[in-house]
Amino acid sequence: MAIPLAYNLRNLVVRKTTTIMTALGIGLTVAVLLAILALVNGLDTTLSVSSDPLHVLVMRKGSDSELVSVFTRTQYQDLKFKPGIASGHDGQPLASLEVVTVMILDNADGSSGSNLTVRGISPAGIEMRHNVHLVRGRWFQAGQREVVVGQPVADRFAAAQIGRKVHFGRGDWEIVGVFDAQGGSQGSEVWGEIFQVSSDLQRPETVSSCLLNATDAVAAQALVASLNDDQRLDVKAMLEKDYYDQQTTQAKPIQYTGLIVAVIMAVGSSFAAMNTMYAAVARRSREIGTLRVLGFSKGSILASFLIESALLAGIGGVLGCLLAAPLNGITTSIGNSGFSETAFAFRVTPSIMAVGVGFAIVMGSIGGLFPARMAARKQILTALREG
Repeated sequence: MAIPLAYNLRNLVVRKTTTIMTALGIGLTVAVLLAILALVNGLDTTLSVSSDPLHVLVMRKGSDSELVSVFTRTQYQDLKFKPGIASGHDGQPLASLEVVTVMILDNADGSSGSNLTVRGISPAGIEMRHNVHLVRGRWFQAGQREVVVGQPVADRFAAAQIGRKVHFGRGDWEIVGVFDAQGGSQGSEVWGEIFQVSSDLQRPETVSSCLLNATDAVAAQALVASLNDDQRLDVKAMLEKDYYDQQTTQAKPIQYTGLIVAVIMAVGSSFAAMNTMYAAVARRSREIGTLRVLGFSKGSILASFLIESALLAGIGGVLGCLLAAPLNGITTSIGNSGFSETAFAFRVTPSIMAVGVGFAIVMGSIGGLFPARMAARKQILTALREG
């Protein structure tokens, strides 16, 4: 015969101070875990939106970043007609020459400036980024010192507004539009016309990279292999997704450190739940003896105390979700190997919250196992005498 669940709920309510303090400790642990998971999820989402499985990035052999790559226009002319490259609306190969540099833009709070990626891009490059669309103003004009900025850049920097000017290269550039990248890392960039940016950087014959759009996934893999094997071109080709994965390696230590902290806190929270349940067993010896007299088995008492500990931890898990929920949508940034920053938003999803509540229940169950076992093993007379 099982002990009614109402019995456990009543005990949690009666001992509300102990319940609240223990649940708060567990909740803080869950909140830390959810913050780390939300950060990783937000970064992963940004990368998945940023990259296209059909995009192949070509740089100089030996380069790990577009910023340090030097790619010649002659190489571009030799590779843009490779088999497997899709055609654009104009019938020309979807191949975009691009030049990348970094500019410093002062933060709105007056703190030291942040590094932003400036990308000289061609019309084909804009066409290939299906996640990018203009939300305000207009696109830059060829031959003019004009740029457009990503929505996150416009949101974070007071100087990055339409009509204002930013400085890089050999002059000031007027901001004429704002584009949305649907959460992609392109939203952290400043875009200008490829030939004008190259001219200002005094790189008339060289750029940073070339982005190719393959006809299908098989062609993309074949294109990567063909370009890497072509000794005449002497280039390094990779899928765009692989490139973005490499650029955010600095996020890994943050992820691992956060998880280690969460595990350490989880051990502490398990001990807190254990102490709470041990105290409950000590205070309720007479109740345990009475339950045995009424015919409840040792297994029922074991299950009842385990359920009570899990309920207590579940309350803590829900509290942790409430503490972490305000993080959802908050934008932050992380540096990449290109010496600039990638902005992304924390994403606290229902599935992540479910993981947090499940994690709390596991902590509570572990912490309540030994006290529940002790309660179940109490002899009837001993329990009644102790009460």
